[in-house]
Amino acid sequence: MSGGEGRIGVVTGGGSGLGRAAALALLDRGWSLALAGRRKQTLEETAALSGAAADRVIAVPTDISDPDQVAALFRTVGDHFGRLDLLFNNAGAAVPRRPVPDVAPADWNTIIATTVTGTFLCSQEAFRMMRDQSPQGGRIINNGAPSAYAPRPHAIAYTTAKHAVLGITRGLSLDGRPYNISCGQIDVGNVTPVDGSPQPPSMQGDGTMAVEATIPVERFTDALLLMASMPADTNVQSLTVLPTTMPYIGRG
Repeated sequence: MSGGEGRIGVVTGGGSGLGRAAALALLDRGWSLALAGRRKQTLEETAALSGAAADRVIAVPTDISDPDQVAALFRTVGDHFGRLDLLFNNAGAAVPRRPVPDVAPADWNTIIATTVTGTFLCSQEAFRMMRDQSPQGGRIINNGAPSAYAPRPHAIAYTTAKHAVLGITRGLSLDGRPYNISCGQIDVGNVTPVDGSPQPPSMQGDGTMAVEATIPVERFTDALLLMASMPADTNVQSLTVLPTTMPYIGRG
């Protein structure tokens, strides 16, 4: 895989979890990044953990469901770095899993606003920037999930949001062709909790609970780096990374 020296990226949700892991891996590979997320402190912690020079990584507190804040994020990227080569749409929201009759409208709206609207707004601004810059083009990678294809019980809001992200991925991939803008999606199964806590049990399709297998976060970052390193004429349209024994194929 080629390095990212001289290339510029944006990682949303860069202050924790998979977003932090992605940012650290990209920075280690030589990318320069803008880290977006709601909490400035955690974004700055990611930057500090990377050990990257201050001019290579900036923290930009952003609520990605707010169009004005998203526009300001990408203006900052343009002002600081001058162009954009990669957007990793990672930020999402978590709400309690509930049966369909018990889903609170506020929880539904939280998931849709962040995971769907936020992904679209960031992609829209990145698309404009990639279209208008010289040389033209860039890459958008969306963080999907196996739930973009097969649901878990009591997760209708999350499932709906991830199906919508898949639609955004495909729409961007098609509409980006004339401008050398590619878009792919990485769908990640169970990753070992980065804080060292045990994997909690998950409800299976038959209603039973089971502790499922996990993979180290490095399996995810290796896959993401592969996608990000592709030359401009090549796109990894979709990539699913999950434990071999995770109940996904045939879920339910």
